[in-house]
Amino acid sequence: MKHQSSTLAVPEISAVPRHVAIIMDGNGRWATKRFLPRVAGHAKGVDAVRSIVEACAVRGIEFLTLFAFSSENWRRPADEVSVLMRLFMTVLEREVDRMDANGIRLKIVGDMSRFDAKLQEMALKAEQRTAANTRLTLTVCANYGGRWDIMQAVGKMVREQPDATDFSEDQLQPYLSMAYAPEPDLFIRTGGEQRISNFLLWQLAYSELYFTETFWPDFDAAALDLAIESYRQRERRFGRTSAQVLNQKKAS
Repeated sequence: MKHQSSTLAVPEISAVPRHVAIIMDGNGRWATKRFLPRVAGHAKGVDAVRSIVEACAVRGIEFLTLFAFSSENWRRPADEVSVLMRLFMTVLEREVDRMDANGIRLKIVGDMSRFDAKLQEMALKAEQRTAANTRLTLTVCANYGGRWDIMQAVGKMVREQPDATDFSEDQLQPYLSMAYAPEPDLFIRTGGEQRISNFLLWQLAYSELYFTETFWPDFDAAALDLAIESYRQRERRFGRTSAQVLNQKKAS
C-alpha cells in the first residue's frame, strides 16, 4: 500500500493513533539508579517491549516502531555494544514464535551490513516467518538514522531514474525504509530527554510529540494510555485552521 506524505495530503485522524513510534530511552539510567550494571537495564527493557507490543495490539494500533539501536550508538563502550548485539539475537530467538502466534509482523530497518552475518540471517528469517501477519506491524530500527534513511532513499531514486532532473516527495517516498507504513501519528520518547535524535526525520514531519520522564523499563500499558490521552487532546491541523478542522468534524 502506498502511503502519501502528510505534507501532501491530510491523513485520516482517529482517536487511537494508527502508528506509534518510540525512542526507548533510559535503560542505563534505570539500572544505575538501582546500583545495577547498565546491561541489566537493557535486559529489563526487553520485558517492556513485550508488554507495549501487546498493549498496542489490544488497543488497535496498527504500527509500532521502536528505535532499538541508532547509527550513533556504535560510539558507546564496546562491551555495552556487544551485550546489545547478543541481546538482540536472544530476543529474535525467543520472541519470534510469540510474535507469529499473536499475529505480529516483524520488520527490521536500518543498515544491517555492519551486523554479524548470523544476526542478519536471523533478522531476515524472522521477517519472512511473520510476513503474512496483519494484527500489528512491529518495526525495529537497528543501526538506523534518519539522515541515513533519506540519503539511501535519494541514492536509490537517482540510480533508478538516471535521466530525471527534477524529483518530488511522491517520487522519493517509496524508497524510504518505512514506505510500507503510514507516517507516525504519535512519537513517544521515554527517559526525560526532549529531542528526536536522528529518528525518522522525514516521517515525523507532522507527528504529535510526547515526552515522559519515565524510564523505558518502567513504561507500561498505563503509561502508554497517558500518551494516547495526550494525543487525543491535540488538534491535528496539518496546516489548516481550527475552523476548517471543526467544519470537517461536523461534516463527517
